[in-house]
Amino acid sequence: MARKKIALVGAGNIGATAAHLALIRGLGDVVLFDVVEGMPQGKALDLMEAGPIEPFNAAVSGTNDYADIAGADVCIVTAGLARKPGMSRDDLLATNAGIMTQVSEGIRENAPDALVIIVSNPLDAMVTLAHRVTGFSKAKVVGMAGVLDSARYRSFIAEELEVSVESVAAVVLGGHGDDMVPIRSSCTAGGAPVTDFIAEARLSEIEQRVRGAGGEVVALLKTGSAYYSPATAAIRMAEAYLSDKKEILPCAAYLEGEYGYSGFYLGVPAQIGAGGVEKILEYKLTADEASQLEVSAGHVRELVEALDKVLDS
Repeated sequence: MARKKIALVGAGNIGATAAHLALIRGLGDVVLFDVVEGMPQGKALDLMEAGPIEPFNAAVSGTNDYADIAGADVCIVTAGLARKPGMSRDDLLATNAGIMTQVSEGIRENAPDALVIIVSNPLDAMVTLAHRVTGFSKAKVVGMAGVLDSARYRSFIAEELEVSVESVAAVVLGGHGDDMVPIRSSCTAGGAPVTDFIAEARLSEIEQRVRGAGGEVVALLKTGSAYYSPATAAIRMAEAYLSDKKEILPCAAYLEGEYGYSGFYLGVPAQIGAGGVEKILEYKLTADEASQLEVSAGHVRELVEALDKVLDS
């Protein structure tokens, strides 16, 4: 059986980390694409030389030519300007829209059967643009956001309770921004509601930290943004697709009536299998959570409208 092919479009920190993870986990051959000459080739060579040590046997290459992603089963897109201290994800809209258009055209022409996982910010707008430009079905274009945001929620709850993250279940829905929605009603520790262990006021503080977690990393790094956790989240999604896991993961998926919204991407629980986004699950939310989701969805709509203005200008 031929190995699968994973294309990392954008060979910066997230793309290179995702490439390393894909190789370690044996997901398939890896190609790193970037417009910077020599950079993807150098990182690919470095990764190849790590193969005998790990060990992994898959092929890894670097390229500046979209033709080399031909036949990719999965394209993970990280290309674009990274956030700097003081910048919101939305501040990246105009610059990254131009980059995403070029990337989507390259994928459309060379990897028409791929599942496309968008990581680039502002996520909700970029996945919308990728869907439009590629012309792929809604099942084959998805945004990585909720997997990462939910992992941050779980991490902070586990840290607070001093328990294993494996004992904590948590999910974050909505847009990938400062008004994302941690779903407290489904957050558990050891199978029991987290509200049994953490006071409401403290939970609110933790949830606010979740919303600003990306900015917290940016502020500390000063010259870049998070990459280990986004890369791991994207690979988790790719693995669910390649292995037909039917795994329920919170992702930015295209809505057609689910949760009462239609015509745009929003973070929701999605079943990821060989068909891509195969199903969207509708959780029963509390009135407060539904209200928060409406606010978040409203911001996503505004972001898409701003994208349209950028594209029209």
